[in-house]
Amino acid sequence: MLLFRWTVMLLLIAAAVCFAFYIGTGQARYRTWGLLVLKWTLIAALGFFGVLVLERVF
Repeated sequence: MLLFRWTVMLLLIAAAVCFAFYIGTGQARYRTWGLLVLKWTLIAALGFFGVLVLERVF
């Protein structure tokens, strides 16, 4: 569980860094990367919470 928490945290930090680079440089590729990382962060978080719910049910 700790591994999943750190993974989600690091992905959120990576997305924030990408958006900061986009604001600083104005290059659209950083915004694209930030959105991509954010999408996978949300997928990982939903998977994490899904596992927690399944553990409670069974």
